[in-house]
Amino acid sequence: MGNPGYILYSSPGTAGMAPHAALEEIGADFEIRLVDITKGQHYDEEYLALNPNARVPTLVDGDAVLFESAAILMYLSDKHPEAELAPHVGTIERGHYYQWLTFLTNSVQQTLMRYHQTYQFADQENAAANVKANAMRWLDGWWRKLDVALDPGPYLLGSTYYGCDLYLYMLTQWSLGTASAATDHDNLRRLIELVRERPAVQRMLTTEGMADGYLLTLPPKRVQDSPLV
Repeated sequence: MGNPGYILYSSPGTAGMAPHAALEEIGADFEIRLVDITKGQHYDEEYLALNPNARVPTLVDGDAVLFESAAILMYLSDKHPEAELAPHVGTIERGHYYQWLTFLTNSVQQTLMRYHQTYQFADQENAAANVKANAMRWLDGWWRKLDVALDPGPYLLGSTYYGCDLYLYMLTQWSLGTASAATDHDNLRRLIELVRERPAVQRMLTTEGMADGYLLTLPPKRVQDSPLV
């Protein structure tokens, strides 16, 4: 099962959720080291030596250090093929796995960051409001496209669960409570429920202190009179 002793630097509810759940799925020997971003610990000199971008998560594997959530997920999937978190190398399914992970991190995640971290994109109140509103319009479009892609599903690559579905689950959780919640779309809601039920995901949520929080409680589906476009 590879070299044991992974260390994942992360913070609950952040982009470390997917790598954390992947480590649980793999059954690897690992340790979670909390980086309290609410106290600015991601700017501590010791952490910046590992991740100069001052973001979580960061994975340490012996002498190797890796950051970026999607990259960590792909690395773990490659190192532990027995966990079957990715299709076989050289197949078109593997290409689609790369396609969806890239789309999710480059498009959906960036849109969610514009909404949740508006201060990085606008420093005036009116501008910030516009950034948030535009992010919701874009996000609604991404959810609609993903909902179509999940038909018949139930996963992005059809009937088999892979790491890209875990990554999508993570992003859907960040939309709950916004004007464009992923749970407003039937196929996305089905995927959320399926991924959430996996024992590895349950263990991740429990460890991160979210087992009784909103990440396990789906809001009722909303009927939008004037859907965002």
